[in-house]
Amino acid sequence: MMKKLFAAVLLSISSAAAIAVPFGSQSVLVVEDDTGKVLLEKNAGAVVPIASLTKLMTAMVILDAKQDMNELIEIDRSDVDTLKHSSSRVPVGASIPRGDVLQLALMSSDNRAAAALGRTYPGGLPAFKAAVRRKIAALGMSHTVIEEPTGLSPNNRSTAADLVKMAQAASQYKEITDRTTDAKNLVSINSREVEFHNTNRLVGAKGWDIGLSKTGYIQEAGRCLIMSIKAGGKNATMVLLNAGASSARILDALNIRRFITGEEAQPARVARVARAGGPIRASARAPRIKASAPALRAKSKGGVRAKAKVVPTKKKAVVVRKRRN
Repeated sequence: MMKKLFAAVLLSISSAAAIAVPFGSQSVLVVEDDTGKVLLEKNAGAVVPIASLTKLMTAMVILDAKQDMNELIEIDRSDVDTLKHSSSRVPVGASIPRGDVLQLALMSSDNRAAAALGRTYPGGLPAFKAAVRRKIAALGMSHTVIEEPTGLSPNNRSTAADLVKMAQAASQYKEITDRTTDAKNLVSINSREVEFHNTNRLVGAKGWDIGLSKTGYIQEAGRCLIMSIKAGGKNATMVLLNAGASSARILDALNIRRFITGEEAQPARVARVARAGGPIRASARAPRIKASAPALRAKSKGGVRAKAKVVPTKKKAVVVRKRRN
């Protein structure tokens, strides 16, 4: 009887100390890089489209081939997006050094640039796809399929758990970390300097120490984000998949940083949210996933499951204009 009472008291104390972390993203995984400890998790094993997060894999495969970054690449009509009809400021016929094309693909998430990188891989697209499959296998991304270099295809699919592996591998490439953490850059196109900006507005923002960044969006994938950050003396990698709006993924990132530093999380203000383990439903109620402080316990081999409680909180939906990135 006393043992049961003692256990109940401990449970009560643990519950009272829990930190409410609201998420607008359907899948979330945050891992402390130095220890491998899982800090936060939500649906990390769900296989979903990954949109332009694909471009991190494209960049690694291109860099592994050790192609000349000064070689001029001509943007071809075949690089134009005919699947989602996304816009691009890179004109057909422009000749741009491969290093700048890589910059445009990573920093500004330009789809023509990513397509051109895959097309000009030694041996062409078939060889590029084979190299991607080998890289996926080498990284142990057992639930990942990538069919093309841009992320425009919803057939490019993965899990948050696999994407943490990809992000941590990409962080070892200085060419990737430098380009993804540029807030803006000038690229010479047809003898004219054109300014391009990072699709992640947190890059360069006050208070953020970001070591790697990549956004993604297609309708099937929702708003996605990968970041490696330093906060509260910890290095952490976060993966956010299928948020309903850009504001949702930004708020999730802010709340993750607050969690790591021990600050109080802010309530979610988005409509498209998901219960842990369940489908996304349009609702004005955003769930709160409670993660015990200071960190959640991880199972072996990354098969993690956070003990979570869902507490609905009433908030109005935010409507924002969608943009692919």
